[in-house]
Amino acid sequence: MIKYLHKFERVVIAALILMLALVILLSVVELGWVLIRDISKPPVFILEIRELLELFGLFLLVLIGIELLETMKKYYAKGRVDLDVIISVSLIALGRKIITMDPKDTSP
Repeated sequence: MIKYLHKFERVVIAALILMLALVILLSVVELGWVLIRDISKPPVFILEIRELLELFGLFLLVLIGIELLETMKKYYAKGRVDLDVIISVSLIALGRKIITMDPKDTSP
């Protein structure tokens, strides 16, 4: 029974890895689309602060996805998750929140 549950778990993890890879790919395409859209509108190659924050947020979101994919791969291969990967995902997510936070809308 445990053997079948372990196989089932590996199939589920493999499916999650494939779906996460698809999400990361779509996120990179979205990031590229937003970048091209923002730099092509007049004034060309000049980005406003709002646009820069949006781009940085999307970029860091892709990095979070890559780190989550790394976590899933390690869990699939070793059956356990390393603490360093979890900490790096947490730090990137916290950095993304701080960078994209609008001080005008946030109360002290």
